[in-house]
Amino acid sequence: MALLPTPSLYTHSSHNDDDPQSKPDDDDRPGLGRVSTSVSLGPDNPVEHYSSFVEIPDAMYDRFSPHRKTLIVVLMSFCSFLAPISSTSVLAATPEVAETYGTTGSIVNITNAIYMLMMGVSPIVWGPLSEVYGRLRITQITSVLFCGCSIGTALAPNLAAFFIFRMLTAFEGTAFILVGSACLADIYRPTERATAMGWFLSGTLIGPAFGPFLGGIIVTYTSWRVIFWLQTGLAGLAAIGCLVLLPETIHHRKIDDLEGFSHKRKMSVLWGMINPARVLILYRYPNLIMAGLASSAVIWNMYSLLTPIRYVLNPRFGLTTPLQGGLFYLAPGCGYLVGTFFGGRYADYVVKRWIEKRGGVRVPEDRMRSALPFMGVVIPACMLVYGWSVEKAVGGIPLPVVTMFLQGVAQLFCFPSLNTYCLDVMQGRGSEVIAGNYFVRYLFACAATACVLPAVEGIGVGWFSTISAAFLVAGTAGTMAAIRWGKGWRDEIDHKRREAREGDGGSKA
Repeated sequence: MALLPTPSLYTHSSHNDDDPQSKPDDDDRPGLGRVSTSVSLGPDNPVEHYSSFVEIPDAMYDRFSPHRKTLIVVLMSFCSFLAPISSTSVLAATPEVAETYGTTGSIVNITNAIYMLMMGVSPIVWGPLSEVYGRLRITQITSVLFCGCSIGTALAPNLAAFFIFRMLTAFEGTAFILVGSACLADIYRPTERATAMGWFLSGTLIGPAFGPFLGGIIVTYTSWRVIFWLQTGLAGLAAIGCLVLLPETIHHRKIDDLEGFSHKRKMSVLWGMINPARVLILYRYPNLIMAGLASSAVIWNMYSLLTPIRYVLNPRFGLTTPLQGGLFYLAPGCGYLVGTFFGGRYADYVVKRWIEKRGGVRVPEDRMRSALPFMGVVIPACMLVYGWSVEKAVGGIPLPVVTMFLQGVAQLFCFPSLNTYCLDVMQGRGSEVIAGNYFVRYLFACAATACVLPAVEGIGVGWFSTISAAFLVAGTAGTMAAIRWGKGWRDEIDHKRREAREGDGGSKA
């Protein structure tokens, strides 16, 4: 055992942003002074760094066998499937839910927007908590709570209860998406991470696409409440899997650094570790703003496409039942399935190619190059063709089906790249970076869910699709800027923080 400061196992390291004793006054936790504590010199030694970008030793990724890693990916992908499918499965049942509670479809759609809002707020809470207490404990707790809230939704006696349990379900369920991403960062090397991320994200994307189709089948033949009883059953399986099969993957739990602290001191430092504001403070890095903009553009496109299908395509093609309208959701869903096999692998291929070009040096921003043609060309083009073909009643059913399928494939070339970049760029704080990204993207998903129907009714699906395409082009421009100047932005912010720390330390001396 030794007292910090200790030699770090990480490159580019001289100081720890997150270790409460290694800095006199962290700008994330003002007023916390240097405290002595014993920390092991083993592989779980916390990162000490001034630099936002650190490399983690390869040995940290060899703790689990390939089969165990595959089990983790499969389990977390299944868990991450639950919250997104719940966000859209009720879309096909909106008229039936409205009739049950004596309200309108617009009011029920507000619950979907609030659901997305809670999915955005949730990560800034669960992200820091998973860094402090570990991935396993957070996943186990939230899986049980998600199951309980699903039961509450199925039994909701009135609209207020339906609102509340939907909100709680979203808040708990998003933890799977966040912690699942962090688990992959814990167990996979950066050069193989996006492939695993592609498989993991298939759950988060297939869920929203197949949810309305499944909901359409259910409400065609039985009560809409069966949707949430089915969700409860799946949540129960997820909870059992997390309790029995999931190992702890985190490299180091921050709570372990607080052993020996007084209760008062421990509470003070602990609040600094779990404060949701620490996630938002990361947006002082312009490269993370650009990644957030890109992710938001893609998910805006996703939900603005999925939300109004029953309202837009059913009248266009004279369809009369929820099941018929739900069939259209199979097009993007099949696209997500196909993209799963290729999107992540392509992102890893691009990273390896650029490492070779740079003589063995890995720059995190190279990861995002794989998303550019799909985010900047394929998805906007498909969105324009889809919107205007429906608006002008040309092309029949095949044209929107093909464009929705291609969008689904293309999104699986974007999300693994963007998600993995968030985990790569600050490996010591990966779950917090991805939490901030999910916070921003789900706020835009909330906005898309809330405004798409009024916008389509007001300006038409053609012009709304044009706006969505323009947003994607803007996100692509931001991504290109991050690729070009991201390293410089990171170095500049790190330099300012280093100067501020050193100046503060000098003034105290």
